[in-house]
Amino acid sequence: MRVIDLLHRWTGGVIGLLLAIMGLSGTLLVNADSLFSPAIHAPARTMPLSGVVAEAERGTASRTDYIIFASPDFPFHRVTYNDGSGRFLDTGGAIVARWQSQWQRPELWLFDLHRYLFIGKNGETIVGIAAMLGLGFVVTGTILWWQRRRTFAPRFWPSRMTRSAIVRHHRDLGILLAPLLCLSFTTGAMMALKPVGLALVSPWSSAREIEAATAKPIATSQPPAVEPHWQAIFAEAQRRFPQAETRLLSFPVKPGDLIQIRMRQPQEWLPNGHTNLWFAPGDGHLIATKDARTLPTGATILDRVYPLHAAKVGGFLTKLIMTISGIGLALLGSFAVWSFWFKRPQR
Repeated sequence: MRVIDLLHRWTGGVIGLLLAIMGLSGTLLVNADSLFSPAIHAPARTMPLSGVVAEAERGTASRTDYIIFASPDFPFHRVTYNDGSGRFLDTGGAIVARWQSQWQRPELWLFDLHRYLFIGKNGETIVGIAAMLGLGFVVTGTILWWQRRRTFAPRFWPSRMTRSAIVRHHRDLGILLAPLLCLSFTTGAMMALKPVGLALVSPWSSAREIEAATAKPIATSQPPAVEPHWQAIFAEAQRRFPQAETRLLSFPVKPGDLIQIRMRQPQEWLPNGHTNLWFAPGDGHLIATKDARTLPTGATILDRVYPLHAAKVGGFLTKLIMTISGIGLALLGSFAVWSFWFKRPQR
């Protein structure tokens, strides 16, 4: 038992601050739409999606990377350009906000911090490892709490700012939040560490099945000769999947890449869906489609990880659960570091 206690305290003292940052940034991101979105106003008209594309490319020398179209949950089209700039358009096509870099939009740099620690894929791996260690904290913390369960007295804040009171608060708050933290850590690890996600869904679908079902078609070798006819492209997508909502348009990155449209079927949890269509740049003819309803079970489970983690499904209740989890993680991590490094008993 002493080994578990030492392992729990030392590991928490080392990465507790990182977990606190993940908890605080995650809480802000869960509530980002209400905290950071532009002021909502009713546009004079509703522009078709082809018109949104035209407005996105108007008045800028930057190349458009992708457009996330407005939805009932977020009533603005989000346009992102290759130089990191972007803008929000209302449903009438008017610009309601613009930025030149992610540092001008809190939700953008918070996402970069929460997912990548500002260092790209290496940061994502670190975050995934921290999530796995977080699950270890839940297990070892539960074992340690069981020894002192008779003194259980949960409170939001320590009764005194002494080491013993902080440790007691940490132990009791941790056991209360254990189920919520398990949800946050498990879903976070599945997204940040692909092998973890594939391993957890392996009873339903193998990694090879999932890779084959979600693979993109091979890009064309010819560069676009003319501007694609966007109205025809959106019409064809809607004809193929009449019940689906068009959510995202991704532009070719380099010559030969395909135009990609993502749509959301009624039963999908992913905010932008996983029903994909690929069109040839230039003449805009359809190359390939993938229907989310035909994906293997393992891929469908993986598609539900992000909506759970980011509280994009389940309405107010899920958002409240993940907010409590994030605030609790921020308290647990910060107090763990403080009690370990600054409130250690004198020998």
